[in-house]
Amino acid sequence: MGDAQLLAQLANERQHVLRAVDGLAEDAMHRVIVPSGWTITRLLNHLAYDDERFWISAVLSGDVRAIEALHDGWASDPMTGAEAIETYKREIARSDEVLRRIDFDALPRWRPSASVFEAPPLPNGREVVFRVLAETSVHAGHLDIMRELIDGHQNLVVG
Repeated sequence: MGDAQLLAQLANERQHVLRAVDGLAEDAMHRVIVPSGWTITRLLNHLAYDDERFWISAVLSGDVRAIEALHDGWASDPMTGAEAIETYKREIARSDEVLRRIDFDALPRWRPSASVFEAPPLPNGREVVFRVLAETSVHAGHLDIMRELIDGHQNLVVG
């Protein structure tokens, strides 16, 4: 997969996430539906802070402000559903600025300590973007299931 295809797929999965939550009532955004206790707002915060901000703004670009602002997205302060969606969109926009100027073959500019993220470092920008794509895709599927349980809406209807 070429870099342009990789970025196009990431954009598609981000839009999938946003479609999955489009039009939901505020109470649905905060309803615990799955045994893990996740809510849609918490999942959006996870995608915004633990994927977009952590992997792209902090790890990939080494943005000091992003690094200083890192926190567990699952444990973010409560916010409305609209705020969670806007936060996710804001982090996507910030990530897109980084992605327009990175060298996909270069080393990421920041390596988190094991106390922040206990895993081997990713070798280049492309692998970081693949990581974000995988996370976004998986959680888009989670959101599809949650949405279907809320109101029967299906992203993909299979005959």
